[in-house]
Amino acid sequence: MRLMKGKGVGVLLVLVGLGLGATLLRDQVPLGSAQQGTAPAAAPLNEPGARLQNEQNTIDVVGRFEPGLVFISTEEVVPQDPFAMMFGGGQEEVQRGVGSGFFVNDAGDILTNYHVVAGEGSDGAAAKITVRVMGQEGSVPAQVVGLAPQYDLALIRAPGLKKNLIRPIPLGSSASLKVGQKAIAMGAPFGLDFSVTEGIVSSTARQIPIGFGGANGQGITQKAIQTDAAINPGNSGGPLLDSGGRVIGINTQIYSPAGQGGGVGQSAGVGFAIPIDTARNLLPRLQAAQGGEVNAPGIGIRGGLAVQSRQGLLPVGLSVLSSAGKRQLGLPDQGLVVGQVEPGSPAARAGLRAGTRQQEFRGGVILLGGDVITRADGEPVDALEDLQAALIDKKEGDTVTLTVVRGEATREVKVTLDASSFTVRTGQ
Repeated sequence: MRLMKGKGVGVLLVLVGLGLGATLLRDQVPLGSAQQGTAPAAAPLNEPGARLQNEQNTIDVVGRFEPGLVFISTEEVVPQDPFAMMFGGGQEEVQRGVGSGFFVNDAGDILTNYHVVAGEGSDGAAAKITVRVMGQEGSVPAQVVGLAPQYDLALIRAPGLKKNLIRPIPLGSSASLKVGQKAIAMGAPFGLDFSVTEGIVSSTARQIPIGFGGANGQGITQKAIQTDAAINPGNSGGPLLDSGGRVIGINTQIYSPAGQGGGVGQSAGVGFAIPIDTARNLLPRLQAAQGGEVNAPGIGIRGGLAVQSRQGLLPVGLSVLSSAGKRQLGLPDQGLVVGQVEPGSPAARAGLRAGTRQQEFRGGVILLGGDVITRADGEPVDALEDLQAALIDKKEGDTVTLTVVRGEATREVKVTLDASSFTVRTGQ
């Protein structure tokens, strides 16, 4: 996977086709002319100026909603050699990035990817963010309204932008998308701002790692929309629209085999977009974040199985254990061991039980005697990341149905998310 925030991209434009300097002599008869006895060129299928219905639809969508597209630039001062600077040497360089975004309301809120506005090392926002829209001569400074690293989403606003330049694009729904639907991608590939490509929805539920850790969490595997509409570096944060001009996703990543080998990400016909329903659910929290971070919801548990890694003990799922070891301990083949339940949390109110007996083994430790979560809303769970993926679209008051194994019994438990679900900082 390659993220699509363009940084220092060089573009080479090559003229192809008719070579410059080619001429036809006045009395020379071109090959294939009627004078040589061949049939005249076939007439075009359509009358001059006629357009296919699909062409006209694309033209209408672009003409009406492209003014809602936003070209985003960032700057970050990065020291080249921090050790040399300690002794009066070394230099600083300005790291520049470009990306895309779009207006979501009349107040001028701009939705984009977190990695488009993130600073060096994806830790918080870049020092300088500017935006430019169609019909605007220069860029204006933008400020962060809210960041959601785990979702790879961010909301920014440019107070100095003229009101007449704010053109919101209507939000659609990603829940009812069908494979084969038309998809129109808008953005700034390679810094070529206000560009449009077209394709179809190739898949509606492709699970890929999208999020970043941020200050208080870890990235989350999410369901993404796959499209073959050409998406390249710089398209990140731009809208993916349907034939009605409604936003169905936020362009975020590409799959680029060539980029993996050569270091340059290029479109290979496999691009991914964050479903707009995910962004819509998150929007009120981003608007209320006051420049801070918004984290994915949790139910108030910690994992009870951990293995030793270079970074210390790492929470993992049961699938890492041998089959013989799981049979000996009376554990299912896969699942998330509940190691801790926070008092007063949604998990505690639902009756989930943490392990009480700690058992060490070579390379790790496990808490036994508690629950093992094997499914969330019908999807397999084998790690905290799987549980996070089931919770990511949830709002306060929503429920998640967990399949829980306790001893030899298996049952289903409904856990209702409350306000504390969105302030949980430990585990899930």
